[in-house]
Amino acid sequence: MDNDGQLELYTAVAAQLKEAHSRVRALQVPEGVRMTLTRKLLAITAMAKRDLVGARRHLERFADDLDKGRIPAEEG
Repeated sequence: MDNDGQLELYTAVAAQLKEAHSRVRALQVPEGVRMTLTRKLLAITAMAKRDLVGARRHLERFADDLDKGRIPAEEG
């Protein structure tokens, strides 16, 4: 991938991550569920450092799950 394409992808993923974090903060869910979702986002963020395309796929699935109300149960 050329540098311009890589920069555009990085910018898009960064914006999507920021939006996903905002959405998680705004959810009316127990704190444990919010922590689980935040951990998932942190894992996607870490993945983006090694595999930007894979991170984007995971992030799109994460956002789709939120859109469809598929929220994980609280970890115990």
